[in-house]
Amino acid sequence: MSDARVAERTPEDDGTVRLWRSAAERDDLVLLDGFHALKHALRFGADVRLAVADDPAAVRALAAELAPDVEPAVAGLVRAAELRSLLPRVHPTGVAALAVRPDRDAGRAALARIPRRAPVVVLDNPRNLGNVGAVVRLAAGFGATGVVTRGSLDPWHPNVVRAGAGLHWATTVDRLEGDDLPPGPLYALDPEGEDIRSLTLPDDALLAFGSERHGISAQLRARADHLVSLPMRPQVSSYNLATSVAMTLFHWGGPAAG
Repeated sequence: MSDARVAERTPEDDGTVRLWRSAAERDDLVLLDGFHALKHALRFGADVRLAVADDPAAVRALAAELAPDVEPAVAGLVRAAELRSLLPRVHPTGVAALAVRPDRDAGRAALARIPRRAPVVVLDNPRNLGNVGAVVRLAAGFGATGVVTRGSLDPWHPNVVRAGAGLHWATTVDRLEGDDLPPGPLYALDPEGEDIRSLTLPDDALLAFGSERHGISAQLRARADHLVSLPMRPQVSSYNLATSVAMTLFHWGGPAAG
């Protein structure tokens, strides 16, 4: 922010800062870091409570240029505030927002519904926040029913939402405790599995992917109905997690299949 912009701060700016800090303490609100996260969240029905920007006029212009469908909503939401006083880092687009996390019970009902029109992606003990966000983005693009994680990583962590570009609202995203999994045949990705090119993945499948370093857990591997492998050149160690998910969802069929 320029010195001139700081000098232009008003009592309204200070009120916005107080409002943001109060809202940010709520467990049911999720940080949308950057314009693309805000754009996608609005497109898929997120209840955005507050958006702040160093330069609201610039954000409104960005919306008019890149996402005219949500420009009126952005214009009505965005308020002026010094972002660097609110966030540890400021997104290059100069805007952040807070949105209500979708109802968890409704999301779990969607995961449990049979028959489903698209698979559920299961991430078994993932470690990398950015990879999980990339998977959410893929799942949204392919129209998957949802992404569920097993393990300690929170799939609604702000860094995951940032990497997912706000597309958490376009699919169901949840962390499952214990051994709970949605119903459906479990296809676990494993180097010793059957070549995916010889299989047809059903719409109600659970597509399980192991952690970036250790692969699928022995527990989930034992529960699998099918072990599936991706084609890979010898001596190549592995694919990135998001790449594996993309290949598998592409084999399933994607939006055209629905």
